Amino acid sequence: MRIVRVVGVHGIGQSKTSRRQLILDWSRAIRRGIDSLPNAAACATSLEVPHWTALLAKGTDHLGAEDNLFGESAPMEPAEEEFLAEVFADLVRPEDVALAESQPVATLGPPKMWSPRLTRLAMAYDRRFPGGGAQFLVERMREVRYYLTKPDLAAKVRAFVRDEFNLDTTVVIGHSLGSVIAYDLLRHREVGATGTPGPAVHTLVTCGSPLGIPAVRRLMGITDATPLQLDSHIRWVNVFDPDDFITGGAGLSAIASGLTEAQVDNGIGDPHAALRYLRTAPVARAVVGGRQ
Repeated sequence: MRIVRVVGVHGIGQSKTSRRQLILDWSRAIRRGIDSLPNAAACATSLEVPHWTALLAKGTDHLGAEDNLFGESAPMEPAEEEFLAEVFADLVRPEDVALAESQPVATLGPPKMWSPRLTRLAMAYDRRFPGGGAQFLVERMREVRYYLTKPDLAAKVRAFVRDEFNLDTTVVIGHSLGSVIAYDLLRHREVGATGTPGPAVHTLVTCGSPLGIPAVRRLMGITDATPLQLDSHIRWVNVFDPDDFITGGAGLSAIASGLTEAQVDNGIGDPHAALRYLRTAPVARAVVGGRQ
C-alpha cells in the first residue's frame, strides 16, 4: 500500500479544538474522499496537523471564550475597520451597497458597536450570503489581518508548522487562513526546496482560500497586478464552493499561474467548513494523484 505523507494547515476559528482532534477529524474526512475514488484501498495517508492557533494564547492548548481576540465584543481598531471595509468593497455588489446605504442604521442586523459605514457594507454582503455571513467574515478576516500584520507572530506560526514537515512529506493542505500560511511557506521556499524541511513536497491543496481577496493579498505585499505563483515543480490545486462566504464565492484561477481548480458543493449550513472540503473528490484526487 502506498502511503502519502500530508501536512495539514488549519484555518481560522480553531481556538476550541486541539492537535489530536484536528488530526482525527481531518484524517476521517480525507479518508472519506479517498474511499469515493477507484482503487482507494491502494492508498493511505499519514497526516500531521499542527495546532498553530494555540500560539495566539501564549502557548496554551485551548482558547477560552474570554480569550477570543476577534469576536463581536472585542474592540476594533481603526486600522482593522479600514481593512474590513476594503475586504467588503472587494466582495460586495454595487446594487447591494446602494440598497444598504438607503436603510436606517437602526434597521441593520450586524453588531451595534460597528460603525455605520461597516454596518452598511456588512448588510450589503449579507444580501449575497444570507444567514449572518457578514459577521462570520468579519471575525475571520480580523484573524487573517492579525496574522498578516504581526510579522514576528507569523514567523513563529510558520516555524511551528514547518517543524511538522519531514523528508517524506509530499502534500500540503491549507484551509482558509491555513492556505495563506501554506502558500507563504512554499512561495518563500521555507519548505519544499533543497536544504529545507520536506524537499519531497510536490503538491499544494488550498480550500476555502481568502487569497482571492485583493485586500488580503495587499497585506501580504502582493500587488493587484501580480499573479500568485509557485515554483514549477509544485502542483497547486484550489478547491472552492461558490456559496463560501469567506472566499466571496470565487476561486483563484483568475489571479494565479499554473493552477488547477475545482468547484464543489459543500451543502447548506457552513459551506466554508474544513471537513466538508476535505471529504470532496477533488481534494482526494489531489492527495492520491501525486504529480499526475
